[in-house]
Amino acid sequence: MFLGLGAPELIIILIVVLVIFGPKNLPKLGKSFGKTVKGIREGIEGDDKPAKAEATTETKPAEDVVDVPHVDADDEDAPAEAAEDGKKFCGHCGAENPADNKFCKSCGAKLD
Repeated sequence: MFLGLGAPELIIILIVVLVIFGPKNLPKLGKSFGKTVKGIREGIEGDDKPAKAEATTETKPAEDVVDVPHVDADDEDAPAEAAEDGKKFCGHCGAENPADNKFCKSCGAKLD
């Protein structure tokens, strides 16, 4: 007996669910139901996991952080400066990258 329901009641409920959602949507329904149950369980357990995640997160000291100016893609002088130094600057985040990089090492944006 599950929640005061016997086998005949459960079978009728399953048949109604099958008719309403169809056999193709039952796996999707089961997956979303499982995610919902998992979310509820994590909510009931409390905030133990986020506290652990915050404790393991490392931050850079202020002296290691470099403020790089934003480079506009329309700025014609920027490619000339970058070519002289053998470096590229990301148009998205402004990070300095080696000239042979195709993607930004900081944000992953494609370099021109």
